[in-house]
Amino acid sequence: MEAVSAVSAVPAVSAVPEDLVPPLATVERLLARAAAVRTHPRAARLVRASVMVLDVATVAASMAAGFELARVLGFGAGSPVVTPAGYQRVGALALPVWLVVFQRYHLYNARHVAGRKDELSRLVHASGVSAVLTALVAYGLGTIVARSWLVLVFVLATGGLALERQAVRAAFNAARRRGHLLRSIALVGTGEEAAALAATFADHPELGYRVVAIVGDSDHIDARLSGMGPVLDPRNKLAEQVRMVGAGGVLVATTDVDQALSNRIVRSLTDAGVHVEMSSSLKDIDAARLSIRPLGRHPVLYVEPVRRNGWRAAAKRAFDVTLAAVGLAVTAPLWLLIAAAVKLTSDGPVLFKQERVGRRGRRFQVYKFRTMVADAERMLIELRDINEADGPLFKLKDDPRITPIGRLLRKLSLDELPQLLNVLKGEMSLVGPRPALPGEVTQWGPDLFERLRVQPGITGMWQVNGRSNASFSEYQRWDLYYVDNWSIWRDLGILFKTVPVVISQKGAY
Repeated sequence: MEAVSAVSAVPAVSAVPEDLVPPLATVERLLARAAAVRTHPRAARLVRASVMVLDVATVAASMAAGFELARVLGFGAGSPVVTPAGYQRVGALALPVWLVVFQRYHLYNARHVAGRKDELSRLVHASGVSAVLTALVAYGLGTIVARSWLVLVFVLATGGLALERQAVRAAFNAARRRGHLLRSIALVGTGEEAAALAATFADHPELGYRVVAIVGDSDHIDARLSGMGPVLDPRNKLAEQVRMVGAGGVLVATTDVDQALSNRIVRSLTDAGVHVEMSSSLKDIDAARLSIRPLGRHPVLYVEPVRRNGWRAAAKRAFDVTLAAVGLAVTAPLWLLIAAAVKLTSDGPVLFKQERVGRRGRRFQVYKFRTMVADAERMLIELRDINEADGPLFKLKDDPRITPIGRLLRKLSLDELPQLLNVLKGEMSLVGPRPALPGEVTQWGPDLFERLRVQPGITGMWQVNGRSNASFSEYQRWDLYYVDNWSIWRDLGILFKTVPVVISQKGAY
């Protein structure tokens, strides 16, 4: 085993993390060959083989790094009783075992690793099983290996594989945005849901789908589906038609197809070996909340209820107070600099206070560093006619009310630092829907009032998915998705995503 036989060449311990993960550029090069032959029937196998090569390299590097760490830290891997060659033999024979385990855990099957959380869970379990089997390989060879080495291999391999798979995911997304590595599908349905699904695939190529044909009645087809490919007749040898248009599978828009036809399509296609997926007809419900169970002869979707109270609410409040207090302490010197800059460059107070609507419709004063001229509210009336936002929001890219220092504060989101005080007062959360103006609330539809079930936040799903570039319909969709699918883990994910969004200044003005 080349990687493990180079144990003695492993660099200093401080360099280990860099060695575990192939650079993103390397991942892209490995996938590029498969992308170049994306029309070839073996493209999927080439991509899978590329990921396997990366997995083997990561595990081999983890074994070598684990040996070096154990030796440096005095954990026994460098015992004179067992030479490095013994570990090399164990590693060489164990590597195929790791690949077999990964296969059994469906880590090379796209539909099982579509979500990061599911993929990470499978990686952790598969790495644990593989580490145990590595010990059995050593036992079978009659080679004594240190338990510390096995533990280090598990830890390093799990971390390295998680980072490597993240790099692979990023490379896949980049390739798909360029039109590569897309899975061609036939879309069953000619109505509203099919059109919405097709639009989603077009807007988000990273999902990996390309519609090459429509299945249904050509006399009753949504205009948005025109140009998506030929319209296939579901009553006439559909499996053969699907293969003729080059589709690798079929997606059924369930609300567009009656039950009898849907059952007939699914039976005929699956019997012919065609991959079939069906939409749930549910919108913006996290897939993690869905499970399928039998109810007589009927498969039924169970939707987990939303749980926001009890220990979850207490944990969120403790999380908010802790991070807000730390944030205030760390940014205190910055507050003084911003306050001085605001005061010296324009007339008016340093802090801007504005009434907003919080949880359960309660009104409160939100705090911000002032970024506009003193009579901004009066000027707003004159600017309403050139509003660039749709819906009840007001957005103007070149808003004349914003001061030069205010424009900088907005781009860096530093104007929102005083909202940490709102968090400590219990009026806001670190993560949640944007706090709405009373005037906006009067223009809401019935669905949007659901966002008042939770505390508004300094950042949220809308902010990390476009900010000012997002339309009002997207703003509404993200806020309601958060309300319906809230969790502590989702809050953490949004906070981590906020940092690169702020740095990139995407949609900030």
